[in-house]
Amino acid sequence: MISLDDITVAYGSYVLLDKVNFHISDSEKIGLVGRNGAGKSTLLKLICGLQSPTSGQVDLPKGITIGYLPQIMEHHRGRSVLEEVMTVFDEMKEIESRIADITDSLALRTDYESSEYAALIEELSELNDRLAVSHSEPPEVQSRRILAGLGFKDEELGRPTETFSQGWNMRIELAKILLRKPQVLLLDEPTNHLDILSIEWLEAYLKASRSALLMVSHDRRFLDNVTTRTIELMLGRINDYKVPYSQYLELRADRLAQQNAAYENQQRMIQKTEAFIQAFRYKPTKSNQVQSRIKALDKLERIEVDETDNTSLRVKFPPASRTGDVVFKAVDLTAGYPGKTVFSGADIEIKRGEKVAFVGRNGEGKTTLMRIISGELQPLAGEAKVGHNVNLGYYAQNQEDILDNSLTVYETLEHIATGEMRSRLRDLLAQFLFRGADIDKKVSVLSGGERARLGMAKLMLRSHNVLALDEPTNHMDIKSKDILREALKAFDGTLMVVSHDRDFLEGLVDKVYEFGDGRVREHLGGISDFLERKRLESLQELERGAAAKVEVAAPKGAQDFSVMKAKSKEQKKKESRIAWLESEIGKLEGKMAEIEKILSAPGEGDDIMELTRSYLELKRDLDPLTEEWGSLIEGM
Repeated sequence: MISLDDITVAYGSYVLLDKVNFHISDSEKIGLVGRNGAGKSTLLKLICGLQSPTSGQVDLPKGITIGYLPQIMEHHRGRSVLEEVMTVFDEMKEIESRIADITDSLALRTDYESSEYAALIEELSELNDRLAVSHSEPPEVQSRRILAGLGFKDEELGRPTETFSQGWNMRIELAKILLRKPQVLLLDEPTNHLDILSIEWLEAYLKASRSALLMVSHDRRFLDNVTTRTIELMLGRINDYKVPYSQYLELRADRLAQQNAAYENQQRMIQKTEAFIQAFRYKPTKSNQVQSRIKALDKLERIEVDETDNTSLRVKFPPASRTGDVVFKAVDLTAGYPGKTVFSGADIEIKRGEKVAFVGRNGEGKTTLMRIISGELQPLAGEAKVGHNVNLGYYAQNQEDILDNSLTVYETLEHIATGEMRSRLRDLLAQFLFRGADIDKKVSVLSGGERARLGMAKLMLRSHNVLALDEPTNHMDIKSKDILREALKAFDGTLMVVSHDRDFLEGLVDKVYEFGDGRVREHLGGISDFLERKRLESLQELERGAAAKVEVAAPKGAQDFSVMKAKSKEQKKKESRIAWLESEIGKLEGKMAEIEKILSAPGEGDDIMELTRSYLELKRDLDPLTEEWGSLIEGM
């Protein structure tokens, strides 16, 4: 469907992409991975035409529809959330008009074998597909369903878009893209501003979608669950693996190990051969053997080992000074904003040296508590106190709003550095992968990952004994997230962290505060202990709410038996429904295939307009069945 042929992107002597080649097929789900700054976002811009390559070509089919979600975008103002999302249906009127024009043209033409006729049939089929999908249910129903999946409450749909944060406006733009149902989705870190429930919904939606997908993501689990192919971008070139992310890591390690082994064996053979040539070069009795080995070396195809990018984030937090025994304590705390209570009656105690996670849905109060701890916000009621000798380092979630776009990377740190740290700014920036000309970049041109690293560098300018980190891994590549996690494990102070990333929290925290339903609950132990006690397998299940709860009044054995029995009945019901859906889908697709065959070469007696209407009706019947089938399969 889409082909990239010898794509090169160079900025002067610096080559970002070097003769990149790959193909995207219909309905294919691809993860695009690589370190921050490797060119992933640039590659997406090339495909959707927002940037041109230095050389090479991007081949797109005529009329292809592409939905592109960038990391940072402009947001529309002046409409409510629902009104803004429903603007996508304006283009349906244009599609209906075009279908009418094509149908009229086909009724008059007799050149059934011509390429022009075939092109019109193909365009008509594509437009009918798009129209059928958009008409499968009323536009407002579709809009509300997508917005609910992305975390919007019904009472929020009438609010103006400008009253929402950038992260929530990103969800609005994502909703518009999904409602258009384009043939190709290009998503640049779509999960960064989503809570776990919304991530889970988006995961299921993308898996069931017929759109091809090329996605940049640093969420290991999301990549594994959605994609079936991984394209690695490293040092300007790509390596293509037809497997999800975790399997790609294994195959990549095996491939590099085999290459290294083959290379080392060949090098040993070359050294022995060269030693023989050197030893016997001037001995007449060995001249034939020497010449033979010289020719063999000349003809030898040398094994090359793939270049690897070994640059990595180097983070080591300064030693922490001693605080009082209690770092933060809240008693009967009510938190929120004028006219809106987020949670109430919270009792929280965080002691020196503890590493604590705040988990739960967006909007349940995790960031609100962080702002109270940092002193940015006062409680509505109750008591909240920071302990003795606490030197708090606060990393806010919205680094894009906090950093000054008019400054350079170096100036960002220079403005706040004091004492001997002023002379060590270049070393600190190098630890966060800002080297050479990178330090003179304006903040406005930095990628999301670069902004996250710069925000973390600001945090390390001073020695803190308590760290409060609100979504610190947003935009960070997987390798950098792992390195930051290890640095935080080694930090000898107190840590409070908001995160939706279970892999990041695993083994890092020893206490969990769960936010939900206007309350805050304490759970001792790490993330795995927390999930096990709640009979959950993942944080996603935590956010499903009441469906995952078990009646506590029944004895444990009775609970287990009743749950298993209920699951067994439900499973059989689902399997029966899936079998029926597959049968009906097969029948409808068979009828549509027959109509497509006739439309590709109609006879004199074939009524093209009637055939088109029949095809459209079948498509309308098919789409809801396919969506239901996909959701049932996802839940198995």
